[in-house]
Amino acid sequence: MKAAMRVLAFICLWFSFTVPAAASHLVTGNGFGFAVIAPESGTATKFYPHPHSYTRPDPASSLGEGIETPTFIKSLGWGEPGRASMAEYVNDTHVIRMRRADGIGTLYMPFGFNRPALIIGSSTATWRVEWNRPLASQKLVSAAGTNARMMRFNGIEEHLLVIPLDGPRGGAARMDQTLVGSSAWALISIEKESEAETAIEEFVRWRAGLSSGKLLTRELARFEQWRAKPAVHFKSEKERHLWRQSETMLRIAQSREPNRPGRYGNGLIVAALPDVYSTPWVRDMAWATAALIRMGHRAEARAALLAYFNARPTGKMRSEVNGADYQVSVVRYWGNGEEEPFFTQEGSTNIEFDNWGEVLWVVGEYLRKYDDPELPKAATHRGPLYESARDLIVKPLMANTEKHGDGLIVAADTSIWEERQKDKKHFAFSTALAIVGLREFAEVARRAGDEASRKQAIHDGALLEKGFNEAFIRDGRLRGTLEDGVKNDIDGALVPVINFGLVRNPEVIRDTVKRMELLKVASGGYRRVRSTYTDPKIFEYWYERQEFLFVDFTLAELYRRLGRNAEADAMLSRIVDKSAADHNIIPEMYVAVPCELFPGEIGDPTGAIPMVGYGPGAYVLHLLERERL
Repeated sequence: MKAAMRVLAFICLWFSFTVPAAASHLVTGNGFGFAVIAPESGTATKFYPHPHSYTRPDPASSLGEGIETPTFIKSLGWGEPGRASMAEYVNDTHVIRMRRADGIGTLYMPFGFNRPALIIGSSTATWRVEWNRPLASQKLVSAAGTNARMMRFNGIEEHLLVIPLDGPRGGAARMDQTLVGSSAWALISIEKESEAETAIEEFVRWRAGLSSGKLLTRELARFEQWRAKPAVHFKSEKERHLWRQSETMLRIAQSREPNRPGRYGNGLIVAALPDVYSTPWVRDMAWATAALIRMGHRAEARAALLAYFNARPTGKMRSEVNGADYQVSVVRYWGNGEEEPFFTQEGSTNIEFDNWGEVLWVVGEYLRKYDDPELPKAATHRGPLYESARDLIVKPLMANTEKHGDGLIVAADTSIWEERQKDKKHFAFSTALAIVGLREFAEVARRAGDEASRKQAIHDGALLEKGFNEAFIRDGRLRGTLEDGVKNDIDGALVPVINFGLVRNPEVIRDTVKRMELLKVASGGYRRVRSTYTDPKIFEYWYERQEFLFVDFTLAELYRRLGRNAEADAMLSRIVDKSAADHNIIPEMYVAVPCELFPGEIGDPTGAIPMVGYGPGAYVLHLLERERL
């Protein structure tokens, strides 16, 4: 009964945050927190003091989402409430501008200030706020020549500093339902009262005496300095703007919280930005990291790789992986870096072996791009990164393979689409990514001077290739699982497998592309699998019937490899045009079958919005691959 209630609660949460295109919310963040802006109301609706939705496990609910990250506000806006507004990202950055008949407001979380801070300003003087929790206490804190209010709220561990930026210093600032005395403010979250003066001093140094307007100008200029020069030729201005906004989303999504005892999430990248969920999934993060690598964002990519090897505690599911110890989570992480070995919607633990192959893939991608000899030697949670990859990714991966014919395949798991654990199967994608990962690791081992491990990786990869060809290519047809069944007989996950170069027979490739038409949906793109759920009360019944953009991007890439450029261009242009009409946000899915869970018109964005690895990451990788081809 409790499990059923959890699923219903998740469905209700998803439904409440799934919005049509015209109402997609905008997100700003700086790696220390997030803020969410609702354009239809002209207000900010969330200000999270951490860059994730769930901080740590909930000891009262072993399979629950965990301890939720609080939000300080329910509503934050200026002027008269209820006025029509228009919101937009400024210059494809994290800065959000809201235009209304009674003025203009800007909101952003600054990257140069290393705390969760929301900077707000307006052309009119009065901001209105509705706090999310009852105010417990407030007091004046005078430090570094600035008068700030420190506020505490019932049920929120963090404290909030509120600092006026323009107008009379300290004014007669009231913190009930209005912020009076300035047209611009800094809202800064601190974890302990004792941090208040230090945080204010850090803020004053960061501010450097600038007005709110000049702070905004400086933030936009510094953001442009951070950008990597695009290594692509854009076919339209829409493509260029979507690239730039995607670059921004990848930056917003990565945690910059420093590691410390009890918190080891620095560098983790969430799969999607609020409102639906902000959780670091291993594989989504891998695609986001690959995009950062190939774009040229070396520092962010390196931080992401180190995050995999510093996250802790992990290895929670040893009893389910043949007793092997491991470092990289089998599913995802809480915000503090602790392994979350389940997808809570299922109400049970999951095992996703493809994660391990994908992490080896991006380590190899990074070292090939940057030739960073210090990364393999970098100290991590369980030793130098190279040794941790060898002993706590490669070895457990091979410990979870099985004989098949003359080769090996990866053991049954829930793989890329998070199948229900009770329905685990032998997935082509998991074995394919093991092959990709071992190929990359062999080269990493060569760089490390570990010839024995290099030869072993090549040997094991060859056995997996034999097993893959025998298990998943049968009667001239590529299949998603070893087990027969209509659901995965044709599977969207087979497309990236071909793109990775693991299937080379032209006839098999053409047959796979032809059968992908079985997954085409009314919105114009493709879903993940042919769902076999028959009960509309089950979430996946509706979820698996929607268009999944990750499949669209990878299929468009395959079209290009086959010389079908017109079809690839048409698929890409449709996504670019739809994103351009929605703040250059790429969602998880488009509505293909309207329903209560995924409402709206056919073709409206739905699911997790904005997406990260499977959205901006996939878009960036597609354009870079188009350039290469």
